Amino acid sequence: MVETVDGMGERRRMKRVAFETEVRLHVGEHEIRVEGSSLDLSQKGVFVATEVPLKEGTECRVEIQLSGMEEPIRLFMKGKIARIVNKGVGVEFFEMDLETFTHLRNVVLYNSDNGGGL
Repeated sequence: MVETVDGMGERRRMKRVAFETEVRLHVGEHEIRVEGSSLDLSQKGVFVATEVPLKEGTECRVEIQLSGMEEPIRLFMKGKIARIVNKGVGVEFFEMDLETFTHLRNVVLYNSDNGGGL
């Protein structure tokens, strides 16, 4: 894995790309459904723009919709709220199936500056 330093001086272990799409977070047993849009995405997590107050460390199920195809693709993974800021939350993924991993990797590669180098 390549470790990079972003513009805010934060160390990142995975390439992060600007990517806007619909994201749903399913939180807790009572299915609090948080709808927002992603601002950036990596193979390790996503930043979701939302005003819904969530607690750091909370586990959630993440649903990301990839559009632009005849039939949208939905990616499902498990994550936890890793960071909270004024305009949203950073979610770190900790579980996903191989098909989701492959789609996610391709989205990051396609949207990266160099078109393929992680």
